[in-house]
Amino acid sequence: MSLNPRITDWHGRRTWLVGASSGIGLALAEALHARGAQVIVSARNAAALQAFADTHPGSMALPLDVTDAPSLGAACARVTTRGPVDLVCYCAGHYHAMRATQIDTHDLLRHQAVNVTGALHLLAPVVQALLVQGHGHLSFISSVAGFRGLPKSLAYGPTKAALINLAETLYLDLSPHGLGVSVINPGFVATPLTAQNDFHMPALIQPAEAAEAILRGWARGAFEIHFPKRFTGLLKLLRCLPYPLYFALVRRITQP
Repeated sequence: MSLNPRITDWHGRRTWLVGASSGIGLALAEALHARGAQVIVSARNAAALQAFADTHPGSMALPLDVTDAPSLGAACARVTTRGPVDLVCYCAGHYHAMRATQIDTHDLLRHQAVNVTGALHLLAPVVQALLVQGHGHLSFISSVAGFRGLPKSLAYGPTKAALINLAETLYLDLSPHGLGVSVINPGFVATPLTAQNDFHMPALIQPAEAAEAILRGWARGAFEIHFPKRFTGLLKLLRCLPYPLYFALVRRITQP
């Protein structure tokens, strides 16, 4: 069942990816450009963005810091005043493994600032622009880490749970206005963020595979896009377990 307008033809569509200097965001920018989209890439790494723009004709590099509300607002004004935007995807993310026995408050708040507050900085100007133009799609890259609590995910998991809830609420409010909203929940993807993990990552996939899965989800008109399903399907089943069973099973699976 399609919950959003399907996007199957990207030729000539204007797309803005916030957090696209590496990982899934960069792979998604490459995939969209290959399908004929006009891609605007944003992140803090201005050199990486310009390298993308230099090698992908018609694209645009727009550096910004998602934790700086005026910077994000100015970038949004620059994007939307140049014409309608068909897709805005929030790809920015920060991740370090953390347990409750080794709390780093500064890094906890950094997770919140990048993963959640940055998305909130984006909301008001982008939603207003989409409502005025009467069409468009707003997407957030979250994670299966947001499904339920997991070991070593004290800082990261809660921020991704917040994005899932945010997307659900936005969908209820914006879909009656003809706007698309989706949330992307990947499993393990080989990116600079996951490269720091010191544990086995089941069903690890490459960023290009993740980008293709996302494009297929948008083409289906899906609200939630999760992959690889051989892994994410299992985690979805775990969401249904009562707490005693869930805690016991997760401890058993993740113990050294």
